[in-house]
Formats: sequence, C-alpha cells, structure tokens
Amino acid sequence: MSAEDLMINRRTAVAGAGVAVAAVAFAAACSSDSYTESDATTSAGASPAPAGQAGNIVGKTSDVPVGSGAILGDVVVTQPTSGTFLAFSPVCTHKGCNCDAVTGATINCPCHGSKFNLDGSVAVGPATQPLAAKAVTVDGDSIIVT
Repeated sequence: MSAEDLMINRRTAVAGAGVAVAAVAFAAACSSDSYTESDATTSAGASPAPAGQAGNIVGKTSDVPVGSGAILGDVVVTQPTSGTFLAFSPVCTHKGCNCDAVTGATINCPCHGSKFNLDGSVAVGPATQPLAAKAVTVDGDSIIVT
C-alpha cells in the first residue's frame, strides 16, 4: 500500500468532520444532565424552598437592609420599609445589562447609568420601563423568590 492510497481528499475530510460534530451535538442533546434555569438559580447560591413551597431561598432577611436592597444571586431584593420585601430581575430594561449594585435607595445599572427605585420603578433614565417583578415570600428569616 502506497502513501497515495492512504491520503483522503478534502471532501471526505469535511464530510467526516461534519459527522463528528453532529454526533457530539446529538450526544449532548440526549444527555440526562441537561441544564435548566432552575440549575442556574440553585448554582447561584440559592437553595430549594421548604417542602410544599415553590421557589428558592435566595438569602436571609438580615442580608437586605431596611431602606435599601441587595443583589442575591440572580435576583435583586429590596426592603423599602421594615418587613416589606420586593424582588426583581436584575436585567436593566434599557439595553439588557445586569444591575450590579444597590446603593442607598437605588438599584444601579453600570452600562448606561439607569437607576431604579426600591419598588423597581425608573428613578433615572435612559431606561423607561421598570424592572421585572418577581414573587417573593418570607418564611422565618428566609427570603423565597419564585
């Protein structure tokens, strides 16, 4: 057998690579370890809510100062008045950046300077829409967000 007999042409190589990519994609799609949004929430430091309750525990009530708020994993939780907790998506409604800080009474987006009040409404543009609200409950000292 000569070296020329062992050589493959470009068309055969490309077709073989395509089959390999398709096989890997198929194997990943069939995997039982598929990724879900709940995996993201749990991996962000949240834990499942107690039995019989929906949602995830994102933090403790002591993590959220009265008259301010905190970013807990993938959610913004505020406490405008003592014992009143609100939760929001951190995604800024202007261009989709994540708000990265709660300073005093505003939730702040670093990308274009939008600021949101503790109730999620716009305090300073360029955003014109409020942050998306999430359901929040308190069980003892645990904050549960759905």
